Amino acid sequence: MLLVTLDLVGIFVFALTGALVAVRKELDVFGVLVLAGATGLGGGFIRDVLIGATPPAALADWRYLLVPVAAGLVTAVWHPTLLRMERVIGVLDAFGLALFCVTGAVKALDFGLGPLPAALLGMVSAIGGGMVRDLLAGRVPVVFRAELYATPAFVGALLVVLGIEAIDAGLAVPEEAVVGLAAAICLTWRLLAMRHGWTAPRPGIPGSPGV
Repeated sequence: MLLVTLDLVGIFVFALTGALVAVRKELDVFGVLVLAGATGLGGGFIRDVLIGATPPAALADWRYLLVPVAAGLVTAVWHPTLLRMERVIGVLDAFGLALFCVTGAVKALDFGLGPLPAALLGMVSAIGGGMVRDLLAGRVPVVFRAELYATPAFVGALLVVLGIEAIDAGLAVPEEAVVGLAAAICLTWRLLAMRHGWTAPRPGIPGSPGV
């Protein structure tokens, strides 16, 4: 139940960011709902298909469909207020990233994947929806723009995987504590990167920004 709750919270947060992109692109209400759904559900959908969890949770549980619709409608009605809260939305997006990377990794482990594949699937769960959103909106995905986004997600997913493996080996620590710590590390890293403008290394192409 805890993982489902975290999943739904993350979906709502990501769906808000997708809906706001649609508003900025001046799409109609249908477009707002589509981008909200694609952003909120995209990462989990990709994860479930890859691990064979079919039908995906987004199609098997009505709550997974209702949450992004609600986020899209909230954005359609109150978008002037939400657009003024862009910094807050960015923080919420960081929370969604942290939630999805750990829940995605835990679900991948539950389906029998090894530590590294499970960590990769956790990262995909966290960044997949944003990539789908940006592609549909005609933007270069955030994860390709040198922002520290995918890296914190992968590290958070890897930490929760290693922690659960250690618990299975006999470490006397509650799984909830491992999940919380891994999510907190991902969240803190992402927030610090946003605050200080940290970016991933870029190739030294003459004339490119930052070179």
